[in-house]
Amino acid sequence: MITPRDYQQAIRQAIVEKWLEFTSTMAVMPTGTGKTIVFALLVGDVQPQRALVVAHREELIFQARDKIMETTGLDCSIEMGELMASNNIYTKSPVVIATVQTLNSACGDRTRMGRLNPKEFGLLVIDEAHRATAKTYKNIIHYFTSNNPNLKVLGLTATPDRSDEEALGRVFQSAAFEYPILDAIHDGWLVPVEQQMVTIAGLDFSHIKTTAGDLNGKELSAVMESERNLQGVAGASIPIIGTKRAIVFTASVKQAEILCDIFNRHRSGMAGWVCGKTPKDSRRQLLEDFKSGGIQVLCNCNVYTEGFDCPEVEVVIMASPTKSRLRYTQRAGRCMRPLAGVVDPHPTRASRKLAISLSAKPRCRLVDFAGDSGRHKLVCTADILSGNVSEEAARKAADTVRQSAVPVLMTDLLKDEEEKIRKKLEAQRLAEQARKNRLLAKVQYSTQTVDAFNVMDIHPVRHGAWDNVRVLSEKGSNFLVRQGFNPDDYSYTEAVRLIGEIMRRFKGKLATPGQCKLVKKWYPELSTRDMKQIEASRLIQEVADAGWKRNQPTREAIKP
Repeated sequence: MITPRDYQQAIRQAIVEKWLEFTSTMAVMPTGTGKTIVFALLVGDVQPQRALVVAHREELIFQARDKIMETTGLDCSIEMGELMASNNIYTKSPVVIATVQTLNSACGDRTRMGRLNPKEFGLLVIDEAHRATAKTYKNIIHYFTSNNPNLKVLGLTATPDRSDEEALGRVFQSAAFEYPILDAIHDGWLVPVEQQMVTIAGLDFSHIKTTAGDLNGKELSAVMESERNLQGVAGASIPIIGTKRAIVFTASVKQAEILCDIFNRHRSGMAGWVCGKTPKDSRRQLLEDFKSGGIQVLCNCNVYTEGFDCPEVEVVIMASPTKSRLRYTQRAGRCMRPLAGVVDPHPTRASRKLAISLSAKPRCRLVDFAGDSGRHKLVCTADILSGNVSEEAARKAADTVRQSAVPVLMTDLLKDEEEKIRKKLEAQRLAEQARKNRLLAKVQYSTQTVDAFNVMDIHPVRHGAWDNVRVLSEKGSNFLVRQGFNPDDYSYTEAVRLIGEIMRRFKGKLATPGQCKLVKKWYPELSTRDMKQIEASRLIQEVADAGWKRNQPTREAIKP
């Protein structure tokens, strides 16, 4: 049996809590952090009701079956192609795992999903939930929820692109949890990421059109299949790969085949290639050879972006540039897993990070090929690791790595850029505060709308596309009103952040929002970010004792 990690239990609990208010929710977890284990735990929670898990590829189907059985011990049946889940009362299994294609396929005068009775199920899991906006997924969700209003629906994904957030918000009623990639790296569950940019003379994307938000596939293939560019990609990749295991993402089947041939000319049997039309038996054998180390490099075209688990991969070669953050994240996730058995024995973040640094895979590397991108903004590692880092820091990190001729450790670079911006903003804040202090004697305070983020010294959050479709619950709105804030003044994301900050203050016995307002009114140069209630009370009392006039603190000012 698998022992869940702390964050997996936290995500599980967050989902259960969302189900108290909504019938459907989703969670975002990076590749390699065990989303299959999370939904396996929830599958166990709904028993004796049955659970249905829906995915879109054979690899994901068998991976889900193995994890559920390993985590819960429950028997699983598969509804896929010729495999059919039993409906016999004596032989039906508690868990059904099916492909979206099979459930939508014809079965007599109905679809295959019609074989399953929605009223028997307590949970519907949509794996790779960023695909749930497609009609085939909506058909499944509608069939089961319309015939069973009490059914709980869960979507899990590692890669919700910001452009898809609004559409996903119309499929799932809520978002329970998001665990950013950068947080998972800092917590010691994923390996640190190096980014390396390789400039190839003559590589030109400037003339390529944009189709459906990404580089036009046909035009990109023509560029990447040119002999000069193929030799440039392969010639640069071979010394970078060295003896490491690597996976190469290509723009076309032809590019995958030719790159594989070039690698094998360098060393016979070094590489293999696969595409969507590769026979399943051949694909399985190739994957086994790669995982066992029989081949070192796997070139693929649109195959191993999802459902591919090989912790031994240390290098990802992006031989197919993209403007899609989702697509880049899927590819990058293939190399971020630590080696098996390295992190789970260690209870703390520091010990896990130390264990990774001492392992045979202390970090992974993503390799991009730069050229003339013209008007296109191509995605790189900074875009997918930014997490809670500001957009400015992510942009500056991307610019830095594009100008570097050597690999750059992105986690450190993002941290450095964020610190530079923090210092810059702090200098601006202090300058502005000095200006305000010079005018302090002339200022007559009056009642005005309070900026909650300012009075509690917390950074504002970015407005996301989720805000267009999410509405704060009545419970949340009432909570903010009781704290003296107008919910209508904040977006959904800001309101959730504000509620979380207020709860943090309650638990830590920090200055209340009301105390923060008064402290900021009379001592605007002080930071209330981590000010204790007792310290805030002392300052307010000093003002009161002075007849509600400005007074100097009787202790050293709290550093911001």
